[in-house]
Amino acid sequence: GFITGMLARGLKGVRLVTGDRCAGLVAAVNELLPEARYQRCMVHFERNILAKVNPRNREWAADALKAVFAMESRDKALEKAESVAKELETRKLREAAKCLREGISETTTYLLDDYPREHRRRIRTNNMIERLNREIRRRTRVVGSFPDGRSALMLVCARVRYVTSNEWSTRRYLDMSRLGESVPVAN
Repeated sequence: GFITGMLARGLKGVRLVTGDRCAGLVAAVNELLPEARYQRCMVHFERNILAKVNPRNREWAADALKAVFAMESRDKALEKAESVAKELETRKLREAAKCLREGISETTTYLLDDYPREHRRRIRTNNMIERLNREIRRRTRVVGSFPDGRSALMLVCARVRYVTSNEWSTRRYLDMSRLGESVPVAN
């Protein structure tokens, strides 16, 4: 419903959707935005893998995953991921290796040549939305309990309005001129 509503209000030219592998979001992107690719949030993916790693190997695994995502090309990242998966298996961490192999492809979409190198750091995670959600949680915890759902919604909307009008409007998150000639077509 969310994506359908945005499309009805004129959303177009979407090339990439970054999320935390919510099944509904992935299905909606595939169905409603067929020209867009899906990028699984790298941070959530790392957490999913590390949850399957015992504490003794967790530091090594975290460093190995950082090395995968530090690669300059998608091919190199996929190669490195396979070598990390093999090492996970030798350390008897088969579930972590399986998780890595199953999700690495959609987690390295940001490395495709379709996206500028300068954007990679920002499009590989959904940190921007996560930060906003944390801020909303922080504000609502201070209040404690609300008299009704409407008052909670008013506080959340006021905070979102403040963040989007002040923080998001004063800095450029992504320099869209890096997309070249295809930006006017998308708009």
